[in-house]
Amino acid sequence: MTMDLFTLDAEVRTDMGKGASRRLRHANKVPAIVYGAGKEPVSITLAHNKVFRAQEEEAFYSHVLTLNVGKEAVEVVIKDMQRHPFKPQIMHMDFLRVDAKKELHTNVPLHFINEDVVAKTGAVIAHSANEIEVACLPANLPEFIEVDVKDLEVGQTIHLSDIALPKGVTSVELAKGEDHDQAVVTASAPKVSSDDDDAAEEASSEETTEE
Repeated sequence: MTMDLFTLDAEVRTDMGKGASRRLRHANKVPAIVYGAGKEPVSITLAHNKVFRAQEEEAFYSHVLTLNVGKEAVEVVIKDMQRHPFKPQIMHMDFLRVDAKKELHTNVPLHFINEDVVAKTGAVIAHSANEIEVACLPANLPEFIEVDVKDLEVGQTIHLSDIALPKGVTSVELAKGEDHDQAVVTASAPKVSSDDDDAAEEASSEETTEE
């Protein structure tokens, strides 16, 4: 992903209300709000084509972004994005200001590696989570966290506490206590297909008849 997708030009929005939002969307603009860091919320608009291109990249959701609002460059992370139910359209975005010296909480995607190794053993991999909430300084925010499942055996589960987090990054859930050590991925035995069940039943029936 190129760095320019982490930078978005924005304009301060003064025309408020649902009618104004509809007009903005018709003009290929995305209404948004910037809040946090002890400052007043600011309503802004963004170019839809730039936002839509950027949001196709996974890293866009777990990266510190720069909003150029007038002459000010504001560092933010995405907190919410509303999409049209069936059109390829971004309806609204919420951005949270970040302070380089203050810890932030945000979700980071998980990348599962070596699943093919486990699949060769016949195990079925089931994900309980595809992202986790982390706490860290903005400079330490990872784009993703790898979860290596190569040693996972049937019946075993990888929990939050089993994941090696980057330096300076902690799990928000684990910080709440041991009872928040959630399952992330599990290896299960393959399910017997209905054809196999039918075959087993027929074999059992034939054995009973012969007796």
